[in-house]
Amino acid sequence: MHLTGDLIDHALAEDVGPGDITVHVFCAPARLGVARVVARVPCVAAGIAVAREVFRRVDMSLSVREVVTDGTVVVRGDTLLEVSGRLGSILTAERTVLNFLQRLSAVATLTREYVSAVEGTGCRILDTRKTTPGWRLLEKAAVVAGGGTNHRLGLYDMVMVKDNHLAGGLTSEGLAKGIRQVKEDFPGIRVEVEADTLDQVREFYQVPGVDIIMLDNMPADMMRVAVNERPEGILLEASGGIDLRTVRSVAETGVDFISVGALTHSAGSVDLSLELESNET
Repeated sequence: MHLTGDLIDHALAEDVGPGDITVHVFCAPARLGVARVVARVPCVAAGIAVAREVFRRVDMSLSVREVVTDGTVVVRGDTLLEVSGRLGSILTAERTVLNFLQRLSAVATLTREYVSAVEGTGCRILDTRKTTPGWRLLEKAAVVAGGGTNHRLGLYDMVMVKDNHLAGGLTSEGLAKGIRQVKEDFPGIRVEVEADTLDQVREFYQVPGVDIIMLDNMPADMMRVAVNERPEGILLEASGGIDLRTVRSVAETGVDFISVGALTHSAGSVDLSLELESNET
């Protein structure tokens, strides 16, 4: 929660600043209220624990009840969580709570659409590193809530040799030597290499230590050949220009994974609101 806590603190600092003037003037400290965060559209909920923590950091005396958990499909009018306590504190936290919930629920919702589109194929939907700076762990948790699978979290937990790494004329021998070093120096770290052509795929099939080959922007017929020719123990990931219209046909080629940057970089936000149930002094 350390990184998430820092992010919440930053979000509150930029919104609340030295204090909520409107609440200070118009909400008596003793005034109490009950509010619900409600879905205005069907979506997959995500970020519930983050929302709870926002309320806690604004006012530890607030009582928050989580009505649903991350990954729950909700419809218009459903309650995600309920909060009670000082009305001023609830209103001060409102926008930051909604900003987190709306964004993360959108990521989970879009992910669920992709996962549903490939259901029955055995193919898994992966996220990418195309995340909002500072939000990576939250957005990747939202992908999981939507039924997706996290790829690498960063540059530190997996090796991916892409075309730019190969641009200097790295040979198969040089690649194999580098992979041996990875396996020796970083036990358990998987190695993935990017291929643009079938010739590259076939070359990488012969390199010891390759765990995954990314088929970058390949047509479906080429991917099928790569699937049919692959040796045991190597996984295949399709990537590049895949959307909801095409993801099913790509999955049906037999690839193991499809990575979709849009899960995090194009999810937008879903429509949620905080509705005041009652307030009393």
